[in-house]
Amino acid sequence: MRSTLELYANGASSGCLLRGAMSSGGDEMKRLRDRATGDLLAPVGPSGAEHLAEGAVLLRGFAAPAQTILLAAIREVVARAPFRHMVTPGGFRMSVAMTNCGALGWVTDRKGYRYDSVDPQNGEPWPRMPDAFLKLARDAASHAGFSDFVPDACLINRYEPGAKLSLHQDKNEVDFGEPILSVSLGIPAVFLFGGLNRGDKPIRVALTHGDVVVWGG
Repeated sequence: MRSTLELYANGASSGCLLRGAMSSGGDEMKRLRDRATGDLLAPVGPSGAEHLAEGAVLLRGFAAPAQTILLAAIREVVARAPFRHMVTPGGFRMSVAMTNCGALGWVTDRKGYRYDSVDPQNGEPWPRMPDAFLKLARDAASHAGFSDFVPDACLINRYEPGAKLSLHQDKNEVDFGEPILSVSLGIPAVFLFGGLNRGDKPIRVALTHGDVVVWGG
């Protein structure tokens, strides 16, 4: 069983996935941020939770109280497994800088997309997932209706201004019944949340510091 926490870093941090996409900064970001509390998102569940789609919940500011310990933990991970710009199977250098922690790490190279227990840059296991990440993941998943969530992989993405991650599907998960969490820290970013079919129009969501998105099941 594979459970995934994705901690995205905008300049410092921010994120997305499923058929998701991320980009940072710009006039579009301001426009979407102004709309974020409008009728695009309907409140559900606990206070502060917003419904994105079936099985997908946005928790506004959920991670903000733990920002100091989370950012310190990111620095510790990066000291052992530095950010790097991975290459896709087609030879494209990704604009997003990435690293991992936990039992497994997501990697891409000429051989394909996959999860691996070893950092290909140094041949060593990925750094241990910090306790602060585990607690945040369990608490956020529980608020979103997923009990007993324990992630074993954590992808950390750094989005500097102009960097983006294209709309895509997560197809490397072993258990699609487990949720995926995205934690945003740092400058605002635009999150595109797509449907189950390629023709579905994606939802555009403004993510700001401390926001957590949970989806799956």
